[in-house]
Amino acid sequence: MVSGHRSPADTEKAVQAKLGETPLHHEQMAAVANLYRAAAAVRQHFENSVLRDAELTWTAFVVLWVVWIGGERETRRVAEEAGISKGTLTGVARTLQSRGLLERKVHPADGRLALLAPTPEGERLMARILPEFNAEEVFVTEALSDDEALDLADLLRRVVVQVETRGAERRLELLDGAQPRPRRSGRRAKR
Repeated sequence: MVSGHRSPADTEKAVQAKLGETPLHHEQMAAVANLYRAAAAVRQHFENSVLRDAELTWTAFVVLWVVWIGGERETRRVAEEAGISKGTLTGVARTLQSRGLLERKVHPADGRLALLAPTPEGERLMARILPEFNAEEVFVTEALSDDEALDLADLLRRVVVQVETRGAERRLELLDGAQPRPRRSGRRAKR
């Protein structure tokens, strides 16, 4: 991870000092590092401004957005569209339900599945905060012209398409055809 306190040139020198002569693609490293830094900075800005006033985390906003825009959805589809695990969705959905912003129903055709939909209060909240959210989108991209903002959106879309269309194949290649191990929470088992 590249610290926000180093210049890109200083970071490259530090990485090269750690790895010696191992060849690296510095342009791609800079692109991914800055993609990560920009996403984290934007998320933090939104959580500390418009979403704070609405008492929403970034993830809660994204979940509410998915069901607000798309209407009633199966939980697995909401998790997929929000880019989160089903376990994370469970906690976020419970919080949104307890606030009266989201409702959960049993699927009419398959009782094992659940559906999520915004409540009227959730609809009102999204309609109220979306203009504020968009004002912050304008703020964080203020240094870009309209054409540059569209170019950036296109470039980022291409990165997403690359990962979505070829990522699974690449992961299998890196693992010599084996399936990846299940994710860990980061905690080690107690001994």
